[in-house]
Amino acid sequence: MCGIVGILGTTPVATDLVDALKRLEYRGYDSAGIATVENGHLERRRAEGKLRNLAERIVREPLKGRAGIGHTRWATHGAPNERNAHPHMTDRVSVVHNGIIENFREIKQDLLRAGIVFESDTDTEVVTQLITHEMRQGADPVEATKRALGRIRGAFALAIIFSGHDDLMIGAREGSPLAVGHGDGEMFLGSDAIALAPFTSQITYLEEGDWAVLTRNSVVIRDRAGRIVARPTITSTASGFLVDKGNHKHFMLKEIHEQPEVISHTLSHYLDMAAEQVNFPDIGIDLAKISRVTISACGTAYYAGLVAKYWLERFARIPVEIDVASELRYREAPLPKDGLAVFVSQSGETADTLATLRYCKANGQHIASVVNVRTSTIARESHAILPTLAGPEIGVASTKAFTCQLATLACLALAIARARGEIDAAKEAELIRALMEVPRHISAILRDERRYEELAHWLSKSRDVLYLGRGVSYPLALEGALKLKEISYIHAEGYAAGEMKHGPIALIDENVPVIAVAPHDDLFEKTVSNLQEVAARGGQIVLVSNADPDLVGCAIATHIRMPDVPAFVAPLVYAVPMQLIAYHTATFLGTDVDQPRNLAKSVTVE
Repeated sequence: MCGIVGILGTTPVATDLVDALKRLEYRGYDSAGIATVENGHLERRRAEGKLRNLAERIVREPLKGRAGIGHTRWATHGAPNERNAHPHMTDRVSVVHNGIIENFREIKQDLLRAGIVFESDTDTEVVTQLITHEMRQGADPVEATKRALGRIRGAFALAIIFSGHDDLMIGAREGSPLAVGHGDGEMFLGSDAIALAPFTSQITYLEEGDWAVLTRNSVVIRDRAGRIVARPTITSTASGFLVDKGNHKHFMLKEIHEQPEVISHTLSHYLDMAAEQVNFPDIGIDLAKISRVTISACGTAYYAGLVAKYWLERFARIPVEIDVASELRYREAPLPKDGLAVFVSQSGETADTLATLRYCKANGQHIASVVNVRTSTIARESHAILPTLAGPEIGVASTKAFTCQLATLACLALAIARARGEIDAAKEAELIRALMEVPRHISAILRDERRYEELAHWLSKSRDVLYLGRGVSYPLALEGALKLKEISYIHAEGYAAGEMKHGPIALIDENVPVIAVAPHDDLFEKTVSNLQEVAARGGQIVLVSNADPDLVGCAIATHIRMPDVPAFVAPLVYAVPMQLIAYHTATFLGTDVDQPRNLAKSVTVE
């Protein structure tokens, strides 16, 4: 959520700030703004809604400053309007902020008692006012910021500029990502390397508790204790990942169609396809001696982990604990010796997942992260990184990142199964062949989207949609329901098919579509029994299956015929129709597919 960019430039920076913010739109936002140092004083422009509103305002009211900060805001405190948009500003200080200041009420009360008047409803403004208050007490900008950082508590990334200081910017990071970009006589701050890619490839990531004082020719980084520290500068490859929609209407559709390629890349990273063997990297732990696997993630990544639980228990015969990250650590779950904790996150910055990682790490677990950003916080704090090679995913609703997570986790399951002797070389080769065929099957599905467009016209009239599945298809039902409600705003729920008669069947009538994820596997007949219960109550069944509809023995409203694939890889293949159903329903309804309301790509606060 939220995007931050800062530039100490040699020419006016307003246009560059807006362009950098456009590269952060994938994070989701509801307002935007920039501030610059203009002839020694601060000026800002803010706008509600899309970045084009801000860009139009800057055309009408240009800014000429060579030092500036910009922000795309996703509201956490205060309504999403211009009054609450960033940057927040006094006559001395301007601040942009990603995250939450947890003790803002306490600080605000202290400042109100000191006679300070607040202009917004946000937690961020306390940072601006606190630094200003310290400066009025005689502190210089650096000392004032140091004192303020000592008082605030929460998860945040900050970029700060000051009136009268054209060659000074301060950044701070506690729980939310922030990177320093090094230029030639210029310096930059950004939420990630993608924002800074047009300006520089030389990136330094701030670590937890770091704060950095930038001038155009230098950066001094201090840790939480105030000690000057050296952080490595890396050459980022983000400039090679500049993306546009190509000939697709939306990023989401483009990313759906990229899945055959990126899944291939991911599988090739973990498999020796010629030898039909797992070629898994050394993650610093003997896979044969793992006592238990603990998986934690949020949202779509959690569903990927839930599929992995089925795979690990079935093929590796190892017990698996899984919970959403926002719950696991608060249960204070006991963790076993020689346990492996696996964390799944597209961004690698998910706040709940990161907090649970730290809990597991403190309790002696070996940490492996399945991430799409190798330089992310979750990756950097893990013992082992299991990268997904999906490339940048711009659409807020995860598609290619999800299937690449599944591909990575499938390879992990095979590696553990082989190490434990639960599968032999022949079975390993059989399962690898199945994985190698996944890109081809997905390509076949993507060649004909007309049936999804036709289905979307019908689904768009529904108020409620149910998804059913058994076994590894149950997480796919959950994911399908999540996708539909994320981008079409139609209420949808996913259920284990066997749970229908334990409550959800009360919802069934002739106006409720029921989407059944039902590959013709060992559980197909059980799923059919549940579908017959649905049909008996007038439910309209959408069968997503490779089975002949006649085998269901009841009326089917629509059949999405799937290719014949082994049960092991069905989750990767069946994920695609879940995405296409949601996508085409949303586009038919005219919603903002790439940036659905109230959602953010990277959730960096709890």
